[in-house]
Amino acid sequence: MDPHQPEADSAPALAAVFDEGHVDGDALLAELVAALRHEGRQVRGLLMTYPQPEAGCAGDMVLVDLHTGVRYPVSQALGSGASSCRSDPQGFARASEVLRAALAERPELVVVNRFGGLEAEGSGFADEMLALVTEGVPVLTMVSTRRMDAWQRFSGGAPLLPAEPAAVRAWVDQALAGRAVAARG
Repeated sequence: MDPHQPEADSAPALAAVFDEGHVDGDALLAELVAALRHEGRQVRGLLMTYPQPEAGCAGDMVLVDLHTGVRYPVSQALGSGASSCRSDPQGFARASEVLRAALAERPELVVVNRFGGLEAEGSGFADEMLALVTEGVPVLTMVSTRRMDAWQRFSGGAPLLPAEPAAVRAWVDQALAGRAVAARG
């Protein structure tokens, strides 16, 4: 065995980019997905977009299906004085169909925009992420400092990747190589 090649089972099927707020994590994931798709890789999942970036945190949040381009609004207007989470659980429930379809399709990689508050509470995309990982489909997501403890409990200590393109790509390459070896075996 080549000591420079990752072992087939050495890459966990789940990892998160650690978002400390210094990098646009959504853009990092989008650039990674674009590069992988350009290489002909089968990547499915959801990325977050903000159709009104000038609105800041009060703007709409929309998840986009990487395969079909279908858009899922996932924010609710709570008013200017609201302090609770503006994520729309129904919007996330609708978008979860993308991840369930990916489970049936078994692509090379699934990208889930974020392990956020809903997932930390056991809802959102938590079930779909676990189902994908259980079936051996590598899943890459993002997690913020606020959700770190919940991520550790959820993932059982899955890798946290620095928000650096090279580090994220190295994990993806290792996960894809491990998946290819497992498929041949």
